[in-house]
Amino acid sequence: MVETEEERPSLFSPFQMGLFRLSHRIVLAPMTRCRALNGVPQQCMVVYYAQRSTPGGFLISEGTVISPTGHGFPHVPGIYTREQIEEWKKVVDAVHAKGSIIFCQLWHVGRASHPVYQRGGAAPISSTDQAISGRSRILMPDGSYAKCVKPHRLTIAEIPEIIQLYRQAAINAISAGFDGVEIHGAHGYLLDQFLKDGINDRSDSYGGSLQNRCRLIDEVTHAVCAAVGPDRVGLRISPVIDHLDAYDTDPLNLGLTVINNCNELQQHAGQQLAYLHITQPRYTAHGQTESGPFGNPDEERQVMRTWRDAYQGTFMCSGKFTRERGIEAIESGDADLVSYGRLFISNPDLVERLSLLAPEPVKALMIFIAFTGGICIYNIIEKRPEGVMDLPKFFCSVEFIPLLVIHTSHGNELWALKVAP
Repeated sequence: MVETEEERPSLFSPFQMGLFRLSHRIVLAPMTRCRALNGVPQQCMVVYYAQRSTPGGFLISEGTVISPTGHGFPHVPGIYTREQIEEWKKVVDAVHAKGSIIFCQLWHVGRASHPVYQRGGAAPISSTDQAISGRSRILMPDGSYAKCVKPHRLTIAEIPEIIQLYRQAAINAISAGFDGVEIHGAHGYLLDQFLKDGINDRSDSYGGSLQNRCRLIDEVTHAVCAAVGPDRVGLRISPVIDHLDAYDTDPLNLGLTVINNCNELQQHAGQQLAYLHITQPRYTAHGQTESGPFGNPDEERQVMRTWRDAYQGTFMCSGKFTRERGIEAIESGDADLVSYGRLFISNPDLVERLSLLAPEPVKALMIFIAFTGGICIYNIIEKRPEGVMDLPKFFCSVEFIPLLVIHTSHGNELWALKVAP
């Protein structure tokens, strides 16, 4: 079956995201890959992002740490040294050559780290001095797991330096050629550790009330916007996600407070942010939430719609979207853009695959197994001249990466990373 232009869903329609004209609404979500040897982007990352680029497409980079204190995983990239900036340029150039737009996600993990990642074996930093609960573990450089440690509670005097680190990282990202930056304020990492009352136990001007807990992310957003312009800044939050103990007793109003602050910033600046990006909970096949306070997708959707209606700008959502759910989100007005993560792992051609009504891939299983190199084998769609899908062909690329990951799925869909001898 081939859809005519008149029948094509809005998911595949153009959209003006501030400065940027997008040819469709499908966004590559930021995903940690652990491929940047010693924090420096590698050639395999050039290949990875270029493979997922389409004319007029929009990509968000994997989490990219803003300073040495921001690390909490092995071999994640940074954007704070000259070498990192120069190697990121190669990635950005490859994406631009394919006609895509790419933002750099600015990341600091906060307490989701370990002294092994910190200079001099220091404690990681956070809004609190309480460790993440015992159910969580930190992935170590040798592939083992360690218990979470008590972090250092940032003092008010230390917070301006954190804001400056985000500001400088944004400047560095633009210097590397990125079209903009996404501030990572989600998923239990540093900025989220200030937002959520399940973590933030402060009694000063950065804790307690909703406005106080939102103060740091607001100050970071203002600083980054002042440095590179609001129209080159996106913000990601996850009020309903409780990853790494990041739960909140009032996620609806937490989200609204962040949104109202963004609206005020935009009004004063006379420019909109590039977008607001909110992560939804994932749901099982039985409609039960995997993470978050809501009991079913309908309840959660009502909250998302409240946020969407409150925000005065481009609204992006993510969270286990399928082709059908993505189409529904765009055509119902629940979102302007939809970011896809895990489906992009096994399908570099995801935009084309979804557009052509190809069989949808099954979620990949990810297993960390070794620090070595490997071969990526992807199932790529081929089209007959008349536009009818042909049988898929295998596409292979060699990745020499520090952390090897195997992804498997079922049926005709396959993504496998094979250990090199």
